Amino acid sequence: MSADIFRVESSYPMFGPLMPRAGSRFLELVDRTMATVLAAKSRTRPSGHEIRVVHVPSGEVIFRKTDNCLSDLGDD
Repeated sequence: MSADIFRVESSYPMFGPLMPRAGSRFLELVDRTMATVLAAKSRTRPSGHEIRVVHVPSGEVIFRKTDNCLSDLGDD
Protein backbone atom coordinates (compact mmCIF):
# COMPACT_ATOMS: atom_id res chain seq x y z
CA MET A 1 0.00 0.00 0.00
CA SER A 2 1.91 3.03 -1.26
CA ALA A 3 0.39 6.48 -1.03
CA ASP A 4 1.67 9.46 -2.92
CA ILE A 5 2.99 12.10 -0.59
CA PHE A 6 3.19 15.77 -1.52
CA ARG A 7 5.28 18.22 0.48
CA VAL A 8 4.47 21.93 0.62
CA GLU A 9 7.81 23.55 1.39
CA SER A 10 9.71 26.81 1.59
CA SER A 11 13.07 27.94 2.91
CA TYR A 12 11.16 30.52 4.98
CA PRO A 13 8.23 30.20 7.41
CA MET A 14 4.85 29.92 5.67
CA PHE A 15 1.57 31.47 6.82
CA GLY A 16 -1.94 31.43 5.40
CA PRO A 17 -5.62 30.84 6.10
CA LEU A 18 -5.36 27.12 5.29
CA MET A 19 -1.97 26.45 6.92
CA PRO A 20 -2.58 24.20 9.95
CA ARG A 21 0.75 25.11 11.58
CA ALA A 22 1.63 28.77 11.02
CA GLY A 23 5.36 29.29 10.67
CA SER A 24 6.08 25.81 9.28
CA ARG A 25 8.70 25.38 6.58
CA PHE A 26 7.11 22.18 5.27
CA LEU A 27 3.93 20.14 5.47
CA GLU A 28 3.26 16.70 3.98
CA LEU A 29 -0.12 15.73 2.51
CA VAL A 30 -1.48 12.78 0.56
CA ASP A 31 -3.77 14.90 -1.64
CA ARG A 32 -2.09 16.68 -4.58
CA THR A 33 -4.96 19.13 -5.05
CA MET A 34 -5.06 20.13 -1.38
CA ALA A 35 -1.27 20.57 -1.31
CA THR A 36 -1.43 22.85 -4.36
CA VAL A 37 -4.31 24.92 -2.98
CA LEU A 38 -2.58 25.24 0.38
CA ALA A 39 0.61 26.45 -1.32
CA ALA A 40 -1.27 28.87 -3.56
CA LYS A 41 -3.07 30.47 -0.60
CA SER A 42 0.04 30.72 1.60
CA ARG A 43 2.70 33.40 1.97
CA THR A 44 6.18 33.47 3.43
CA ARG A 45 7.56 35.66 6.13
CA PRO A 46 9.53 37.66 5.22
CA SER A 47 7.54 38.03 2.01
CA GLY A 48 8.84 37.49 -1.48
CA HIS A 49 10.10 33.91 -1.22
CA GLU A 50 9.21 30.75 -3.10
CA ILE A 51 6.72 28.11 -1.97
CA ARG A 52 6.84 24.71 -3.72
CA VAL A 53 4.81 21.50 -3.85
CA VAL A 54 7.06 18.48 -4.31
CA HIS A 55 5.95 14.94 -5.18
CA VAL A 56 8.06 13.18 -2.53
CA PRO A 57 8.56 9.76 -4.20
CA SER A 58 9.91 11.28 -7.43
CA GLY A 59 11.27 14.60 -6.15
CA GLU A 60 9.42 16.42 -8.95
CA VAL A 61 8.31 19.98 -8.22
CA ILE A 62 4.67 20.05 -9.37
CA PHE A 63 3.84 23.62 -8.33
CA ARG A 64 5.82 26.69 -7.35
CA LYS A 65 5.03 30.30 -6.69
CA THR A 66 6.88 33.33 -5.48
CA ASP A 67 5.17 35.15 -2.67
CA ASN A 68 4.69 38.73 -3.84
CA CYS A 69 4.12 41.42 -1.27
CA LEU A 70 0.84 43.24 -2.00
CA SER A 71 1.39 46.13 0.41
CA ASP A 72 2.15 48.58 -2.44
CA LEU A 73 -1.29 48.14 -4.02
CA GLY A 74 -3.62 51.06 -3.54
CA ASP A 75 -0.90 53.64 -2.97
CA ASP A 76 -1.36 56.72 -5.09
